[in-house]
Amino acid sequence: MDALEIMSHLDRVVPYYQPIFSADEHKIIGYEVLGRYIEGETVHSLGHFFHDEDTPDDYRCEVEDVIIRKALDAFLKAGRTEMLFVNRRAAGLLEDYGESFLAILDEYTEKGLRYEQIVLEISEADYSKSLDNVLRYYKTLGIRLAVDHIGEVDVDGDIRRFAGSSPDILKISLQALRKDASDQTYKNIVYSLSMFARKIGASLLFETVEAEYQLQYAWKNGGRYYQGFYLSEPMPDFAQPDGQKEMLREKCSRFITYEKQALSSVYALADHLESGLSAIISRSKSAPKEKLLEDIAREFNEMCFRLYICDENGFELTPNYFKRDGQWIFQPEYLNKNWSWRPYFLENIVRMNKNGGGLISDLYNDLETGETIRTFSCPVNEHEYLFFDIPYAYLYDQDGLLY
Repeated sequence: MDALEIMSHLDRVVPYYQPIFSADEHKIIGYEVLGRYIEGETVHSLGHFFHDEDTPDDYRCEVEDVIIRKALDAFLKAGRTEMLFVNRRAAGLLEDYGESFLAILDEYTEKGLRYEQIVLEISEADYSKSLDNVLRYYKTLGIRLAVDHIGEVDVDGDIRRFAGSSPDILKISLQALRKDASDQTYKNIVYSLSMFARKIGASLLFETVEAEYQLQYAWKNGGRYYQGFYLSEPMPDFAQPDGQKEMLREKCSRFITYEKQALSSVYALADHLESGLSAIISRSKSAPKEKLLEDIAREFNEMCFRLYICDENGFELTPNYFKRDGQWIFQPEYLNKNWSWRPYFLENIVRMNKNGGGLISDLYNDLETGETIRTFSCPVNEHEYLFFDIPYAYLYDQDGLLY
């Protein structure tokens, strides 16, 4: 099936609709329009047609227009009130500053379509800063913007490129998670994207959800919307909005239960450490700081691989006490180093002062070892704070501590 065959049989080009589900209502809030070519009993995706570099641009534009017109006809005929997610190439929009696409929408607004129902999807790889003015104008009309394929083409791409267009939705692909469910680097990037989305006021839509663990991951990482074969394949008709509501509600209830159990495990560990460390600190008030670290390491040998004490401004008051190849050693080169530049460091010092107790961190990759670890910190006295690094091996052996 080549491009000429498709252009010769545009009547066989049809839209299919893949539902997009919401986390808050557990129902379909929109449908992504996907191009298909019908050949007898066989349905072909038009993905290759659109992404093949040999396909002429005017062919792409004409097929895009055929698909969107047929989709809008069906959308209005069915009286849909949800959103319609429409893919357009950046190059096509730039040819006439988006006027031809807007002209199609204008034609259908006269028939009852609302601009607010349209979500324009632009691929991250296809995005250009030249589009900003066009996209900003669209947004003044009420058209929403989604940036697509984040984490699929270039998982660590420069997300600042499209921040100026103020996207409403960031679509994050879960394909990398399917390849390696334990890929902590990918998970850290997704966490950064979720923070970025929060800062610019965008919602996260996780696409390519193909298994329950991916749905759970999307839910845990701030996904407001979900899309993928696990929930629904693309279909020639619009699926009923509440068709998966009970299933999604039941899954989310299970996720909530599991999350609560995992959090309980983390806080139980923090309570255990605080109790044990307080007893050692109380016994060693008059001892040198290095002796305190040695006493703690002896008591918590399996739970810890690094210890040090800082003042309230982040300056190290001790060398690091570090476990290397099973042996504890002092690292004097860390004495007097300052860690106030680390995210949340000073905030956590203030929180410990206010609450009078310790704190346990979320999971992160250690700068020196590269391991996924957690850090427990607690006051030694009014101006000094102990930092207790917990290794991956210990976290792995405990329920809920790597979640």
